[in-house]
Amino acid sequence: MSEQQVIQPGGRLCGEVQVPGDKSISHRAIMLGALGEGETVVRGLLRGEDNLATLEAFRSMGVEVAEDADGTLRIAGRGLHGLQEPQDVIDCGNSGTTMRLMTGLLAGQQFFSVMTGDRFLRKRPMKRVVAPLTKMGARILGRLGGEYAPLAIQGQTLKGVTHHSAIASAQVKSALLLAGLYAEGPTTIHEPHLSRDHSERMLAWFGADVRPFPGGVTLMPGTPLQGREVVVPGDISSAAFFMVAALIVPGSELLIKQVGVNPTRSGIIDILRQMGGDISLLNERDCSGEPVADILVRASDLKGIDIGGSVVPRAIDEFPVVSVAAAFAQGQTVIRDARELRVKETDRIASMCSELGALGAQVEARDDGMVITGGASLGAGTVHSLGDHRIGMSMAVAALRASGPVTVVDTECTATSFPGFWNLFNGVREC
Repeated sequence: MSEQQVIQPGGRLCGEVQVPGDKSISHRAIMLGALGEGETVVRGLLRGEDNLATLEAFRSMGVEVAEDADGTLRIAGRGLHGLQEPQDVIDCGNSGTTMRLMTGLLAGQQFFSVMTGDRFLRKRPMKRVVAPLTKMGARILGRLGGEYAPLAIQGQTLKGVTHHSAIASAQVKSALLLAGLYAEGPTTIHEPHLSRDHSERMLAWFGADVRPFPGGVTLMPGTPLQGREVVVPGDISSAAFFMVAALIVPGSELLIKQVGVNPTRSGIIDILRQMGGDISLLNERDCSGEPVADILVRASDLKGIDIGGSVVPRAIDEFPVVSVAAAFAQGQTVIRDARELRVKETDRIASMCSELGALGAQVEARDDGMVITGGASLGAGTVHSLGDHRIGMSMAVAALRASGPVTVVDTECTATSFPGFWNLFNGVREC
């Protein structure tokens, strides 16, 4: 039986909150720690289902991982060529990051491997990484010519390539960079807009020869990775739910502690500020190669804006909750250039249109985005996560301004990226 949560409207948000570690950085800390020489110590790792899938994948390839009493992870790195052939299929669960990045990494191993995932992941497009990896010499088979998992990979000696990506995708870029660690010659990726750069930053932190340039990045092979200490900051994608909640609930003032504010991920801050949100960054600092800050958010009167272009890949995971902010803004918000939302855990354009619409919001789907007319009163009712963690949490935020209680159905999926969300969400309203 699926879990559900009943959200009562109202209740200003106040005090301080710290969200779990960044999901993207946690994935990469596990991967590069496993490939490094010597021990990698990871503090603040997100223990969401997606990251645990990555952790188990490396354990299946002989990587030893220990956990201290305080949750610190200690990874005994095996070096670039120390992984062992897994004896069973690698289960990536719901994690597209695990599957796509691992496809690049496994393409350069000298063994055979197979990856699969849950019913949602098996519907997500994989050709975007399979095609360029094939040009590097990879041998990868999958359903519909490599478009869908399961993926079977026979590791090969790879050659570096120059790839011009049609979309700004950190997963595509990262898969090629990981494959590039095993390639003969440099690997260069050009993007139409700069996607999140956690892979470049962490590869450099571990000692790789990474050379960013305007419009792309080059990786030079041949440099071994060295185990490091990684302190994972709070995930801005998780902080976004609390940012929007504090903005739309009158009287709220909330401090979100130690959040990663990487410029390639901070599009949500730019968007909400442009909408009129009162958001301040305090105590800005650097942590394991990543910029970090405390985010102070005060309730604000928001206005509708036009969102498109280069800010989209910098906020792609936050658009479900951006659409919630737009529903309570004055005027019309137009989201465009965001067709990538259609190939996430769900079609997030269709999902947010259906679920916000179920409460009475005025939302129109477009091929590459949506149009939200703010100001409509949201009513009580029942909405669904549709198996998508970000849809479920976004609808919880929307419920704070409904006219009556809102039941969110199928809430167990929030553990994918934000274990403990419901306790934290309810806690900051009890002030």
